[in-house]
Amino acid sequence: MLHWNGKSLRAATLALVGCVGLAQPSSAEDRLLSDAVEFSGQVLYLQTDVPGLVIGAVRNGETAVFGFGERSKGSGEAPDGDTLMRVGSVTKVFTGAVLASLVADGMVKFTDRLQDRIGWDVTVPALDDKPIRLIDLATHTSGLPREVDREPGPENNPFSTLTKGTYEKALAEGVQLFPAGTGGLYSNFGFDMLAVALGAAAGKSYHALLSERVLDPIGLQDTTLTPSETDRDRLMQGHNFDGSPLPDVPNTPVMAGASGLYTTANDMLKWLQWHLDRFAPDMAEMRLLNHAAYVQRDALDPIYGFDESGQMDAMALGWIVMQPDGDRPLILQKAGGLQGMFVYHAFAPTRGVGVFVAVNEFDFSASALMAEMVNGLISDLAPR
Repeated sequence: MLHWNGKSLRAATLALVGCVGLAQPSSAEDRLLSDAVEFSGQVLYLQTDVPGLVIGAVRNGETAVFGFGERSKGSGEAPDGDTLMRVGSVTKVFTGAVLASLVADGMVKFTDRLQDRIGWDVTVPALDDKPIRLIDLATHTSGLPREVDREPGPENNPFSTLTKGTYEKALAEGVQLFPAGTGGLYSNFGFDMLAVALGAAAGKSYHALLSERVLDPIGLQDTTLTPSETDRDRLMQGHNFDGSPLPDVPNTPVMAGASGLYTTANDMLKWLQWHLDRFAPDMAEMRLLNHAAYVQRDALDPIYGFDESGQMDAMALGWIVMQPDGDRPLILQKAGGLQGMFVYHAFAPTRGVGVFVAVNEFDFSASALMAEMVNGLISDLAPR
């Protein structure tokens, strides 16, 4: 999978241990887990040549986290489990979890129309008399475009034009590309609207709702839409395609559903462990709803934007569902990228294994290798 011969890889990784910072694993009970995560992280760091990389995994409740390189160029500090980072579109599966929680408690239904839940004075488009429903937003089948059409923001604040008014204008202009439920198109627009609708349904800000329904119950104390200035002191610096640093530009409130989150590797492992506790009675209905496959690939036409990290066979609530293939078990996965960070996380719900990895430079080849490595590592640690 990683295309190294054993002798050269062994020499390279031994040399690497002496020249890059390593974060100690958070648990040493499962030596196989620790060794596999450390070795995979070393190889991936060598292959990608990014400034920094952090990787963590959980198996049967045991965890391991390792960091390589530098949190920011020239810092001399390796990233670790407490390093804060932007996770971009990984935010979407948290929004899906909020939806699952509200459905489990009977506050909304999957089939509720966006028109009835959005809480804005706007007419939501409905091609062929097929209204956009909450489940369509959560499975990228709403027909809304990938991004809202907007004026570009200034270089120092590229998100400034992502406002409520921008989204209202786009909805009013009828931007839907196909009837809801008939096709699949990856849509940041759609998940931002989902968060707006869920906040309106609960009668509170989406940030408060996310904390109440997901972050606080799971114990994700370092996961937030609005990090404090103190938190920013441990932020992983993102870098552009040319290696130049990118500023940490705050999100606008309406970006909350698609790409707004900051978190740490340690919190991501807690998040993955919550998903892997399939038989835990607490929040059991929410978890069950969150993992179900609601849309099969062969039911969609057109379909675009799902396969960068492994072919999508079905869609759960924001999760890409990959059916078992050879030794690889069933996997739910989601990638993200924003402001110079690429991240990927995946888990095998029936096998008790989950993996998270992040790099701090935009590099599409690195992003592909990350997904390949994580999916392969899950197959190695939890074969069928």
